[in-house]
Amino acid sequence: MPNPFSDALISEFRANDGRLSGPFADARMLLLTTTGRRTGRPHTAIIGYYPDGGRVLVVGSAGGADKHPDWYLNLLANPEVTVESGLFTYQANAVPLEGPERDEVFARLVEADEGWGKYQAGTTRTIPVIALTQKQIGPPRGGGSFADLLIRIHKTFRHELALIRDEVAKSGTAGIGAQLRVNCLTLCQGLHHHHIGESQGIFPGLLQQHPELSDEINALLQEHDQLAVHLEELEKLLTTPRPDLLPEIDRIVAVLNKHLDHEEAALLAFL
Repeated sequence: MPNPFSDALISEFRANDGRLSGPFADARMLLLTTTGRRTGRPHTAIIGYYPDGGRVLVVGSAGGADKHPDWYLNLLANPEVTVESGLFTYQANAVPLEGPERDEVFARLVEADEGWGKYQAGTTRTIPVIALTQKQIGPPRGGGSFADLLIRIHKTFRHELALIRDEVAKSGTAGIGAQLRVNCLTLCQGLHHHHIGESQGIFPGLLQQHPELSDEINALLQEHDQLAVHLEELEKLLTTPRPDLLPEIDRIVAVLNKHLDHEEAALLAFL
């Protein structure tokens, strides 16, 4: 059955590389397409997610209703799903967490957003937590040049940095929770992989075609090394009981945004 509200959000999501306006502007959202358990037709839902290292987590809350959402019932019947992150579309395995793992993860999510706990308290069903693990990634959504892709990737990192910065600021002096630690570590992992891809793929290819970029690319590689040190320092700080993360996050945000600006100014014309 068509849902004008959800359909409008899905259209906005796809048109803006996963960015939404209004009350969802600062939310982590994805599109999840499942196969209808009765119809066999694709069914797309827009839902919030949590980073979790090499996978993402979604919650079948249905707003605290007593019935599971349709997308959850669909993936129980067929766990092969399609995920749209805004920038990429990929195939994934959907695995509902069970037993102690589900309870531990759900407690972590309640610590990040107490609304999950209120939903659970208001229903007799166990609200499911599902892990989506990427199987195969497809090409970037929307196509475009390497320059377009670089800009879109950088926008994604800038957006996630801003979200984490706000989450750290809101945590105040009480220290950060377990999920915020995971958010930070997942961002560190993503930046590390991105820089490896640039250092081993994009930069050598550019140098072959444009040897005059040698000085600029060497400077960018040095910045990669410096950022790796900052991220290692952040990871160490996350292991302390009550880390004062905000100054470190602000420092990394400033250094990373300066690097992204430098990279775009130096390379976009050649890409």
